[in-house]
Amino acid sequence: MNVEEGRYVADHIPGAKWVELPGEDHVIWAGDADRTLDEIEEFLTGIRPQPASERILLTVMFTDIVGSTSVAAELGDRRWEELLHRHDAAVRGELGRFGGSEIKATGDGFLAIFHGPSKAIQCACAIRLRAAEMGLGVRAALHTGECEKRGNDLSGIAVHLASRLLDHAGAGDVIVSGTVKDLVVGSGVVFKGRGEAILRDVPGSWQIYAATDAG
Repeated sequence: MNVEEGRYVADHIPGAKWVELPGEDHVIWAGDADRTLDEIEEFLTGIRPQPASERILLTVMFTDIVGSTSVAAELGDRRWEELLHRHDAAVRGELGRFGGSEIKATGDGFLAIFHGPSKAIQCACAIRLRAAEMGLGVRAALHTGECEKRGNDLSGIAVHLASRLLDHAGAGDVIVSGTVKDLVVGSGVVFKGRGEAILRDVPGSWQIYAATDAG
């Protein structure tokens, strides 16, 4: 069918809404049928369908380049963009190698998830090494807990806690919660205690550790 025919029909039906979706299929049940049905449901009800959420036990990892503003100022925009591109590619490469999934990039860092804490720690340590080779200091923080996953979005106290742990990490640190440490007993990962920490907006105090050897 010629797309102009569809546009003509929509123009001549009072109250019609014309939506063009990507793809080459014409029949409604082919291609991304869910996207098509979402558009129909929103048109009929006025409400955009929300993907169903699910709670999953995951290891959450945040990474961040320490002192990125100073490095950017020293290098200049073009060289900084090139270095940041190399950093991002290296992080994504290590995520793929250790079975991690990128949730989002955070400017000069990443939020990623893993189905097990050992691989997450190994990935964080590998990212730290790759960044050091580029002259960058990267810090990482990990926590394991139930997360609410809705489409590509991630929420829950486990995400919040991992983000707050990152505040207690310096360049080259891979900081983990006591939960992560307990879960990887026998894995060969070596930790150094960092004492108790008060995490912003999180009740109580938390024992935190630095992974010094990924095993």
